[in-house]
Amino acid sequence: MYKPLIKIAIASATVLLATGCAVGPDFQRPAPPPVKGYTTEPLSAGPASADTATPSQHFEEGEDIPAQWWTLFHSPALSQLVDRALKANPDLQAAQATLRQARENAYAAGGLLFPSVDANASAYRQDTNGAQSGQPGNPGSLYTVYNATVSVSYGIDLFGVARRTLESLEAQREFERYQLEGAYLTLTSNVVTTAVQEASLRAQIAATRDIIDAESQQLDLLKKQYDVGGVSLSTVLAQQTALAQTRANLPLLEKQLGQIRNQLAALAGYFPSENEIEAFDLEMLQLPQELPVSLPSRLVEQRPDILAAESQLHAASAQIGVATANMFPQLTISGNAGSVATSASHLLSTGTAVWSVGADLVQPIFHGGTLQHQRKAAVAAYDAAAAQYRSVVLSAFKDVANVLDALRSDAAIVQTQTVAAQSAADSLEITRKQYQIGAASYLALLNAQQSYQQTRIALAQARAGRFADTAALFQSLGGGWWNRDDATGEAGQQTSGADKQ
Repeated sequence: MYKPLIKIAIASATVLLATGCAVGPDFQRPAPPPVKGYTTEPLSAGPASADTATPSQHFEEGEDIPAQWWTLFHSPALSQLVDRALKANPDLQAAQATLRQARENAYAAGGLLFPSVDANASAYRQDTNGAQSGQPGNPGSLYTVYNATVSVSYGIDLFGVARRTLESLEAQREFERYQLEGAYLTLTSNVVTTAVQEASLRAQIAATRDIIDAESQQLDLLKKQYDVGGVSLSTVLAQQTALAQTRANLPLLEKQLGQIRNQLAALAGYFPSENEIEAFDLEMLQLPQELPVSLPSRLVEQRPDILAAESQLHAASAQIGVATANMFPQLTISGNAGSVATSASHLLSTGTAVWSVGADLVQPIFHGGTLQHQRKAAVAAYDAAAAQYRSVVLSAFKDVANVLDALRSDAAIVQTQTVAAQSAADSLEITRKQYQIGAASYLALLNAQQSYQQTRIALAQARAGRFADTAALFQSLGGGWWNRDDATGEAGQQTSGADKQ
């Protein structure tokens, strides 16, 4: 009894849907920017060559970035830390859950394209009297009514309200997918750069401690000379002041190191009190010498933030279609088939069947300008999304250009600081010997000490900056997420805690 009605409704819906159209613009992906490079200087002019103590790096134009780019630093401890962060970082887990939410919302909206079928069963007992039928003298009656019904309803998507709504939600799902990839890239980059910062601080702390030892020895020598009248008290006090100033730098560096360690623990999902992360120093890291650089035309297809902005643009385009379709007729067909009886055992008996079929057509005529202004608002939202997309693209190209410019200078900076540190060390040693025989003043010795301290710290910072800029290059180019096995966002499909309960 029910099957024919359902088949008729579905067949009618299919025919009407096939003849319908989705009004509004069909989304077209923005064309890549018409540029050939990232900077005014040719990419072939790669990072400056350096001596054997400062490894050279070379740009590989058009080469692809590996998914696990951090392994190019050849540090097992760093790779282990990144793997731990990818499994335990709560921000990444939140992005995965948000993607699952967007995916399920899109699946739920897909139901708008199909008929809705509901089953209903009811039973009620009723007592009547003659007054209800205009015969006060007649006695009432007591009876029970049983009802079983199947209802079918379908909103015919003649002008694409449902399809454009679904398109918008699908674009939102893509947005959350690229937000997840952005969170993945941000997390891995933060882990690498924070580990580099730790290594830099440890190098600076080691240099500061070496300088403290040297200045302490110099102070002991000056005290002995003062005891025999070889130097004045002001000279001893000046050395004590220099030593105290150097020692004052050590707690500041150690404080920064503690904060960096806490930051690494948080990125990896540890509490600070249970930090089990291995200590990092610059000698644990190997500088990648071959630096892949994606073509500009590929950047817009690889940067998660650009793809996320494109998804928002797509969603805004679909919303124009929704607002446009709301101005056209809306058709809904429905049908009911069931049975009504005074006994449950007679529900399927002959003569108890009831049914109805109907259609409802609504054409908006006057809404005080609401529908027109809603469409204009949707167009304005699309224009805003388009401008935001262009802004994200410009920012992405600026990021890449900044990193390329930095890398071109990093090797030269490290080489210069290496030479400066060695020269300062040699100058300090010579000045010390000259001071001991009276050929140099204490002021010259103090200046040599300060110069040596500054160059040692600057060298550690320059070496760390080169590692950090290399990591920034991989980040600015998108991080190679498209080469991962789960690059389609399947990483976000894990079972949630609520599902397990």
